[in-house]
Amino acid sequence: MTFAPGDPQRCRILSATVLPEKNKEQDMAQERRDGGRGRDREERDDGMVDKLVHINRVAKVVKGGRRFGFAALVVVGDQKGRVGFGHGKAREVPEAIRKATESAKRDMIFVPLRSGRTLHHDVEGRWGAGRVLLRAAKQGTGIIAGGPMRAVFETLGMHDVVAKSMGSSNPYNMVRATFDALKSQMHPKDVAAARGIKYSTLQARRGTAVAAEE
Repeated sequence: MTFAPGDPQRCRILSATVLPEKNKEQDMAQERRDGGRGRDREERDDGMVDKLVHINRVAKVVKGGRRFGFAALVVVGDQKGRVGFGHGKAREVPEAIRKATESAKRDMIFVPLRSGRTLHHDVEGRWGAGRVLLRAAKQGTGIIAGGPMRAVFETLGMHDVVAKSMGSSNPYNMVRATFDALKSQMHPKDVAAARGIKYSTLQARRGTAVAAEE
C-alpha cells in the first residue's frame, strides 16, 4: 500500500508505529532520572518486600574510554524480623536493582522484636563516618526515622521506633550503621542467660509495665 507524502492516513500509520517506541524510550529515561523510585517497594511471591534506598550513576575507566552504569542499594525483608541489604551494579537500572536484591536475600539477619513491633532496648550503631541511635518506643508511636533508616524498619516489620542519625548522611554508611545497631539487639532471655540470672528476675528489674507487655 502506497500513500502520497501528505496523506493523512499515512501520517496516522507512522504515528502509531513510532509513538510506542518513543514512549518506551521516555519511560526508560524517566526511570533513570528518578532512580527507579516508582518501584521502590514491591511484595514478591516469596513473601519478601524490597525497597530501593539509593541509586546513582557510576563510571568505569577502560582502555577505550569510560563505561557508564548504575549502582543500586536495596533493602529486603519479610516484615517478620528478617532483613538484609545489598548493592548491585549494571549498565541499566533494572538489572542493577535485581543484582542488589539478590545480594540482599543472600545476607539477611534476624532481629528479635518486642511484641513484634519495637526494640527490646536502645542501641547505637557505627559504620565509617555514620552513627545512628535507635530507641524503643511505645505502641502507637510509629516509625520516626528518615531516609535509609525508614526503609530498613519498614522491611523489617518494625512499627514503633525512634531513630536519629548523628553522623554521615551517606545512605551506604547510614544503612550499614543501622544494621550494626540491629545486630547488637538481644532478646531479654539471651541477656538473662549471659548474666546467669533468671528471666523472671530480669523482667522484674525492667519494671512491671515492660513485663506485662512482654
